Amino acid sequence: MRRAVFAFAIVPLILASPTLAGDAEIKAGQATIDGQLKAFMADDGAAAYSFAAPNVKRIFPTVDTFMNMVANGYAPVRKPRTYSFGKVQEMSPTSIIQQVLIVGPDGKDYEAVYTLEQQPDGTFQITGCSLRASNALST
Repeated sequence: MRRAVFAFAIVPLILASPTLAGDAEIKAGQATIDGQLKAFMADDGAAAYSFAAPNVKRIFPTVDTFMNMVANGYAPVRKPRTYSFGKVQEMSPTSIIQQVLIVGPDGKDYEAVYTLEQQPDGTFQITGCSLRASNALST
């Protein structure tokens, strides 16, 4: 049930909209996602949790509850074989949507769509992630 709160149905928005974000915002958002994915792969729950925005931390108030949610509902994100960044969109000067193409631990293709918000300290943190099986084929 908590997983549903974390996921957002925003895939049509990202696919239909042009890229508007500046290079600095795009790089900052991608660095956040990359850092979290690397932390997941290294089994560093505390580091992975540090990339979550306050809204996510209110729903999952401990590293353990957060990691359980990810392990149970987002296996491709938790243990990707590979990943690459796809389309990106700036929803506002402080809000980004980033598509990530993932080959999951099962060898299947997935699309993760992340939402990120800029925090008062200037960093971008992850506010949500929507995951679905992709129609694309891995090569």
